[in-house]
Amino acid sequence: MHTQQINHVSGKLLIVLSFIALLTVVTGYFQAPQPDEGAAAHVFQISVVALAPTILLFVATADWKKRARNARVLAFTGVTVSLAFGALHYLEHYFYVGHFR
Repeated sequence: MHTQQINHVSGKLLIVLSFIALLTVVTGYFQAPQPDEGAAAHVFQISVVALAPTILLFVATADWKKRARNARVLAFTGVTVSLAFGALHYLEHYFYVGHFR
C-alpha cells in the first residue's frame, strides 16, 4: 500500500471513529442510566483510544503540500470528538440528574 493510500484510509478512519464516539454518546440520551457501564460505554472508549494511533498514522503519512485537506480532516475530527465529550459531560452531570432522579 502506498503512503497516499494509507493516508486516505487513515483520514476516513478518523472521521468514522469520531462519528462512532459521538453517536454512542447521543444514544445515551434515549436510555435510562444503567447501574453499570454498558456496551455503548465500551464502544465509546475503544473508538476514542483508537483515534490516537490513527491520528499518528494520518500525520506521519500526510502530504503536507495538501495542507488544506489535512487540516480539514484533523479539524473535523477534533470538533466531532469535542462535541462527543461535551455531550457526554452534559449527559452524565445534567441530563441524567434532571430526568432520572
